[in-house]
Amino acid sequence: MMALLRRDLALALRSGGGFGLSLAFFLIVVVFVPFGVGPDTGVLARIAPGVLWIAALLSCLLSLDRIFQLDWEDGSLDALALAPLPLEGVVAMKALAHWLTTGLPLTVIAPLLGVLLNLPGAAAPWIFLSLLVGTPALSLLGAFGAALTVGIRRGGLLLSLLVMPLYIPTLIFGALTASRAGDGLDFFTPFALLGGVTLLAAALIPFAAAAAIRINLR
Repeated sequence: MMALLRRDLALALRSGGGFGLSLAFFLIVVVFVPFGVGPDTGVLARIAPGVLWIAALLSCLLSLDRIFQLDWEDGSLDALALAPLPLEGVVAMKALAHWLTTGLPLTVIAPLLGVLLNLPGAAAPWIFLSLLVGTPALSLLGAFGAALTVGIRRGGLLLSLLVMPLYIPTLIFGALTASRAGDGLDFFTPFALLGGVTLLAAALIPFAAAAAIRINLR
């Protein structure tokens, strides 16, 4: 399992398709928002949590098709399906590799970029924590979508259409956690629900994605 994780991390960092592209897109979205909505600091502070979460979500989408597609193209996916390793574990490791190269860097940089959006100081730690808890769900759900569309030529658009509705609860609870924290309101309920979504995804998605891969390999 760890060898598979190291392999996927090396491929992602070597190609730059996950790490560099996602960070660049995240930065572009956050930098452009003030130009679009104007310099009003009150407006920027109010929308900052939602903007950061939407930017992180869209950045994660950019590299989802790479989770299984490269292995499909070079035949590695067939070998992994026949290996002694459980396919559910393979899915979990690939989702973890995607999160480490995409979700985690976005989580770390989000509070810093929040300064550009006048993110309230009280919300900064909670935008970090909400992304830390919520972005694994984005990678897991993305792995499920990638498993459904593996082998489909130019399936990136279809993959995005499949996973976007699944991302909505994570987006709502994540943005609401940081927004309520910034306003001094109770944020425990949305934060707990956000954690629940991630735990549910971690429990179910590896099995669902593995079943989808088996069907596509027949």
